[in-house]
Amino acid sequence: MATTQLTTSSISVRNMVSFEGLRFSQVQFPCVGHVRIGTLTQRSFRGIVVKASTVVAPKYTAIKPLGDRVLLKIKEAEEKTQGGILLPSTAQTKPQGGEVVAVGEGKTFGKNKVDISVKSGEQVVYSKYAGTEVEFNGTKHLILKDDDIVGILDTEDVKDLKPLNDRVLIKLAEAEEKTAGGLLLTEATKEKPSVGTIIAVGPGPLDEEGKRTPISVTPGNTVLYSKYAGNDFKGKDGSDYIALRASDIIAILS
Repeated sequence: MATTQLTTSSISVRNMVSFEGLRFSQVQFPCVGHVRIGTLTQRSFRGIVVKASTVVAPKYTAIKPLGDRVLLKIKEAEEKTQGGILLPSTAQTKPQGGEVVAVGEGKTFGKNKVDISVKSGEQVVYSKYAGTEVEFNGTKHLILKDDDIVGILDTEDVKDLKPLNDRVLIKLAEAEEKTAGGLLLTEATKEKPSVGTIIAVGPGPLDEEGKRTPISVTPGNTVLYSKYAGNDFKGKDGSDYIALRASDIIAILS
C-alpha cells in the first residue's frame, strides 16, 4: 500500500493562522498523494506534533463517604459457570455484591441521628445500577446510599440474606409448567410468577423522626407483589428469590 508523508507543504486549512514555535514531527498515513482539505486556501501549520490523547485517572490515598453513604469494594463477576465453563464478558452478570470498606456518619431526622445500617467488613448485596463506581487501590469500588443496600449476606446462598430497612426476601412460587389446555411450556414462555413466600423481613422504614416502622408482613406469609419490582436472585438449591420493598407487596394470600 502506498504511503505519503505529511509535511508543512501538504497540510492546509482555510482561514487558520499558523502555529509557530512547535516542534515538527512527520506522520505517515495509508493514502495516496498529497493530503488537502477541499480546495481551501493554503496556510501552513508549522511544527504540529500529532500524538494520541491519554486520560490519566487521579490517584487517591483515601476515600471517606459522607452522610448516609457507604463505600463498597465490588465483588468480581463470575467468569465460569458452576460446571466450569468460561463465560464471555457479555454473558457475565453484573456483580451486585461487595464488602463494606467505610461508612458515613449517618443521617439526621430532626434532632435524631440514625447510624448507617452496615459496618466495615460486612458482605452486602445492593440494588442494580445504584451508586457511583470509583477506581481505588487498583480495584473497583462503589459509593452508594445506605438505602440502596438490599441486605447483608454472610454466606454464598441468597436464602441467608438479612434484608435491611423496608425490604423483604421472598421465595418465588414455581412457574406454571403447562397451559390450561395441558400444553407444556418452555422456559422462555413460562410467565414470571408474582407470588411467593416471605423468607425474611427488614427492620422497617424510617419515619420523619428517624424511628423504625414495623413491616406489615411476616416470614411464612404468602404474598402477591408487583411485577418487575425488586432484585432477582438464584439460590443454591435452584429456587428463585426476590428482594423488594415492602411497599411493592400488593396483598397477603391465604
